[in-house]
Amino acid sequence: MTTTLPPEPPERRAFAYFDAQNLFNAAKEAFSEFEGYDEPTYDPLKIAEYVCRIQSWRLDKVHLYTGIPEQSDRRHAWWNRKLQVLGSRGVETFARPLRYREQQILLRNGTSSYGRVGREKGIDVRLALDMVRHALESRYDVALVFSQDQDLSEAVKDITLIGQQQGRWIKVASAFPVGASKRGPDGFERNERGINGTKVVKIPQGSV
Repeated sequence: MTTTLPPEPPERRAFAYFDAQNLFNAAKEAFSEFEGYDEPTYDPLKIAEYVCRIQSWRLDKVHLYTGIPEQSDRRHAWWNRKLQVLGSRGVETFARPLRYREQQILLRNGTSSYGRVGREKGIDVRLALDMVRHALESRYDVALVFSQDQDLSEAVKDITLIGQQQGRWIKVASAFPVGASKRGPDGFERNERGINGTKVVKIPQGSV
């Protein structure tokens, strides 16, 4: 017995979800000009608008999720300003303090040292919950996720099931940067795998 797929709507509403640090790390690995940057200076609105334009999707909302350094870190004030500016432009933001622990760090000269390293906690969980909740509320046709975090693949499965239960067309896309500036020993670009079960959208260097 074959299952009839719901028709694709003539206008596909998109919600964009940015895992700010995941995308930034992917950009640093793909594009050489991001080396040396401590924080993401990219504009999520422009990136989301670019992807939606080339895919013929209508961008309805942008969400951004990130960890925030502790107050003694100069980056704390930088992030607060950035989130305020994004909020004034209609971007929904979610931020949590980084959790720190002592960890061995490999230095550029090949030696290692120990230092406090901040880790994000709960960012991917909040992102996944929002994606699923918005799907249940039928607020989008396309969930455009700027991340390659495979932990989000379970949310992708739930969203696919929600579409089937609601009898409507729904898609999840995984968007990330690709570039030829850094290649692995096998000659292939690194970080070229999207989240399992998603439509892969590669963002080439200089496109935004």
